[in-house]
Amino acid sequence: MKYTGLKALVLVAIGIACGCGVVATLSSSQTSQPQLIVYCAVGLKNPCEQAANEFKRQHLGEISFQFGGTATLLSQVRVADSGDLYVAADQDALDDARMHGVIREVIPLLTQHPVVAVRTGNPKKIHTLEDLFRTDIKVAISNPETATVGKRTRTALGARWEQFSKHIAVMKPTVAEIASDLSLGAVDAAIIWNSTVHQFNNLEAIDVPELAEKEDVASVAVLTASKNPAAALRFARFLAAPEHGNRIFRELGFNALKGDVWSAEPTMILYSGGVNRLAIETLLMRFAAREGIKITTVFNGCGVLCASMKAKSSSLPDAYYACDLCFIPPVAEQFPEVTLLTEANIGIVVKKGNPRGITAIKDLTQPGLRVGLCNAEQSTLGYMTTGIIRDMKLQDEIRKNVVVEVPTADFLINQMRAGGLDAAIVYSVNAVPQKEHLDYIRIDHKGALAIQPFSIGVHSPRRQLAERLLSFLKENRSEFEKAGFTWRGDDKPIKSADIQIPEWLKSK
Repeated sequence: MKYTGLKALVLVAIGIACGCGVVATLSSSQTSQPQLIVYCAVGLKNPCEQAANEFKRQHLGEISFQFGGTATLLSQVRVADSGDLYVAADQDALDDARMHGVIREVIPLLTQHPVVAVRTGNPKKIHTLEDLFRTDIKVAISNPETATVGKRTRTALGARWEQFSKHIAVMKPTVAEIASDLSLGAVDAAIIWNSTVHQFNNLEAIDVPELAEKEDVASVAVLTASKNPAAALRFARFLAAPEHGNRIFRELGFNALKGDVWSAEPTMILYSGGVNRLAIETLLMRFAAREGIKITTVFNGCGVLCASMKAKSSSLPDAYYACDLCFIPPVAEQFPEVTLLTEANIGIVVKKGNPRGITAIKDLTQPGLRVGLCNAEQSTLGYMTTGIIRDMKLQDEIRKNVVVEVPTADFLINQMRAGGLDAAIVYSVNAVPQKEHLDYIRIDHKGALAIQPFSIGVHSPRRQLAERLLSFLKENRSEFEKAGFTWRGDDKPIKSADIQIPEWLKSK
């Protein structure tokens, strides 16, 4: 889809942008700092313990660890049905954990891949995986049934695994144990994580192609059993934060993935078209409570929001939930990809019983009819309404009856209820809560449908938090459908640059 020619959309004065919207700040009430139980892959023991000590020094909470192989820990988590966090060495373990319903939110921490580790100076002259088959080489690996790196080794060897297993001198449950054996000279080589090599002074890594391509992402996940997910997420964010856990991982030689900027109680800024408020307001409160954060939400017409974002590039929101795709192109540089969440049709609301007999948009030309519209420069609905009536060649006739133009449809609903209007063009979802008082007539036009996209700011310092909000919204499809939206959240994301404007919306 490609939307161009939106000339009037971002020309609204900043005074309007600041005066018409609804700003709501939602805050978590979580203040307790309980001791958290963390199941942690033993290969990540050192950095996680250092981060936990720093976390405690800042009076943010205490951490109690249980270390082991990733697979072993998952079995313990499933049996215990308790604990707060699971630090896993690979994505497969997280997929299994999710399949069994034991984890919720996931925050990536680092990438790592298996290597052949040898003692400094490589005294046995080992350079390839094939060298490990030599009869003069004593090899150690971690158990494929308990540790991820062992499983990756077995996968990399494929059909040769049975032959290789005969050369294994030492097999232990965790990568740390076999690295220690190598460091002490008990074996000549070990297959361990590249990041583990840096934890021992007298080891060096030999990268071999068969293992190097098996890169894994180590992550921290909140356990479903956690009694205090806000506190658990606080430590998870701390582990990924560039100022804290991420820094410790890097200092210890890990290929750390940068997380969100650190704050014990971060504030996320969300700009949202007014129509979306009907579905997300309560969800945002639930998300803020679970995460232990604040959310500042600015609800307004999307034209106003786009104008504000273009004029205040230094204070862009972390996420933008527009009323329709047509209000993404003006800010596509800041929001280069969108996820379609919902859609809502556009129609006419009239007084209960429809006393003026309105059945189609052409009936809004009736003499003396008081019609309300949304402003085309301030809102998606107004912009789309203008395109519809222009395409149907009814613009001049309907405009004669327009007595008010506002930034969002909720203003029109209020004026309909107060008796100030005979008809107004709104979204179907605006009419759903008013079905006892107002009748709704859908407009018969190909363009009378708005698609609501959610996008995360490319420069947001809280991208991971915004991504978790998007996941949370997608988990709550029923709330959107209850509000009258049609679900689109299973669609694949699209590039903002590919959004095209339909002919009926182009200025003429």
